[in-house]
Amino acid sequence: MTKQEIQFVRSLADKRSRDEHQLFIAEGDKLIDEIISSGLRVRNIYALEGHLSGKAEVVSTKEMERISQLKTAASSLAVVEQPRHKTPATAPAGKLSIALDGVQNPGNLGTIIRLADWFGVEDIFCSMDTADCFNPKVVQATMGAILRVKVHYLPLAEFLKRTAAEGTPIYGTMLDGENIYSTDLRATGVIVMGNEGKGVSDECAKHFTHKLLIPSYPPERQGSESLNVAMATGIVCAEFRRRSVK
Repeated sequence: MTKQEIQFVRSLADKRSRDEHQLFIAEGDKLIDEIISSGLRVRNIYALEGHLSGKAEVVSTKEMERISQLKTAASSLAVVEQPRHKTPATAPAGKLSIALDGVQNPGNLGTIIRLADWFGVEDIFCSMDTADCFNPKVVQATMGAILRVKVHYLPLAEFLKRTAAEGTPIYGTMLDGENIYSTDLRATGVIVMGNEGKGVSDECAKHFTHKLLIPSYPPERQGSESLNVAMATGIVCAEFRRRSVK
């Protein structure tokens, strides 16, 4: 690899560079094979000798360590064009979607994208201050789900307002909500999850049509104040899907 190539790949660790070039980094043979199969355009693939033979430019271990975004470099790295999705004005009717309000931890976002893929949620709508889904840590945490789940960034409060006006249920997890296990749930709507520390903003919360609570057990016990946002998302999605099973 030339010095210029190395510098360019390393620059994609920065969101501004990713946005400018509309590219992202993916690492690991399995993930790269999935990307190739998905039809996304791959600009370059770099790999150690013996990996992704015939598909990649062979690089040295030292070069891979220099371009890798991981603590321990993988055996291969791809520079991939970001998928482009048309963002709808409102959440798709007749489907279950997720909305994220200020979720800033890349690991949490990556896990939520993976959860969405597992539970058949095709769209995630994010506030502008939510972590970038093409952050290398997010991409790795999705375990390939970023290829199947569409992630949109938009002014979230206005989006929820328009969606609620169409009669689509907006579900938010709140401490003053109703027990999720005993309240009525529809199979469709938008599940809103909030920031790791502050929760959902007031601007978004005022558009909720239903407030939900994941109860602790037993209710009178003094335990943790809250759940990790990715864990809470998994619990809520699982309950919605459990109710929809015929």
